[in-house]
Amino acid sequence: MIIDFHGHLAVPTADALVAGAPGFAAELADERLAHSPESLIANQDQLARLRPKLTDVAARLDDLDAMGVAAQVVGPMPMHHYWAGRELAGRLARTTNEAVAEHCAAAPDRLHGLGTVPLQHPRLAAAELSRAVTEYGLRGISVSTTVDGRELADPAHDPVWARAEELDALVFLHPWGCSLGERLATRYLGNTVGQPVETTVALSHLIFAGVLDRFPGLRLVVAHGGGYLPTYIGRSDHAWQVRPDARGCALPPSGYLRRLWFDALVYTPQALRHLVDAVGADRIVLGTDYPFDMGVTDPVERLDAARLGPADHAAIAGGNAMELLSKGHQR
Repeated sequence: MIIDFHGHLAVPTADALVAGAPGFAAELADERLAHSPESLIANQDQLARLRPKLTDVAARLDDLDAMGVAAQVVGPMPMHHYWAGRELAGRLARTTNEAVAEHCAAAPDRLHGLGTVPLQHPRLAAAELSRAVTEYGLRGISVSTTVDGRELADPAHDPVWARAEELDALVFLHPWGCSLGERLATRYLGNTVGQPVETTVALSHLIFAGVLDRFPGLRLVVAHGGGYLPTYIGRSDHAWQVRPDARGCALPPSGYLRRLWFDALVYTPQALRHLVDAVGADRIVLGTDYPFDMGVTDPVERLDAARLGPADHAAIAGGNAMELLSKGHQR
């Protein structure tokens, strides 16, 4: 079974909740600073063009059929609005998670949902994670790389990771935006370069701060092949070995790569083979970033092009994803 672990859903009812909020105006202002006028226009045109694919179940299933994909993990567009106050944040999470559950319920054998939680309010986030899994039947949550400027590795978030462990819930790490702002505004570098950087920084914090030591059962799946971290993990290991101030984790950083899962959205056969060498084929799942233009529509062909052995190919194509999805489902 071919499984895509990286699909997105738009939730207009959640968008309506934030329209007009001062925090949303500030979010849009930051987005304008982080993109050139040409990129903003291209993004708006893309969202208008892709709206049916982001909302309509039949359109999604038709595209999965065209890609040769049997099933997809569907999460909300990663607009978590971590600036929202407690009341609005709770409404946003419930509205979004209900919408994801309803969308996936239209094709339960093919679509598996991930929700969102208000990480800026960790106790509320833990409660909404429980609701998402136990009431809405979602497989876990999607999170961004920072929480309104606070790192994911901040101890404030420990109640969420503890609840995720308890529930066997998946946590899908997907960046939204880039903290480098105007420096990468030109030529869409904020996404092309910035999002892998954001992922690399977030993962490095989680590893070096010992979060994965404290929560060894956390099932964390990382978008975009883990950013640049698997490629240059040797530098992290070197720092851990020679710098006492870098010793916040029990193992060399490379020892944590096999505690994570990564999607295969690294574009080239050479990059996928390198990812396999760095983390192991049993830690990789397919990812298309459906339906956005930085994603791919030929995930199986790209996997084929890497010329992996049959067992590794089968694991990445769907075996690893099936194991991840079935574990939490059998809870």
